[in-house]
Amino acid sequence: MSMMDKLKGLLKGHEEQAGKGIDKAGDYTDERTQGKYRSQVDTAQDRMKQQLGDQDRGPDQPPR
Repeated sequence: MSMMDKLKGLLKGHEEQAGKGIDKAGDYTDERTQGKYRSQVDTAQDRMKQQLGDQDRGPDQPPR
């Protein structure tokens, strides 16, 4: 079982709160780096949210 699978299991049913946490962590990172890596942080936030939101799909279903 991968680390992402474990995280998905722990966060199941709390996707909204997890999304808020991802946003808060990204904002903190932007603040600490003075926005130097803003585009990379935004990309990472989007991918994490996408991963957490895709847990209800089966393996044969296409991405949203």
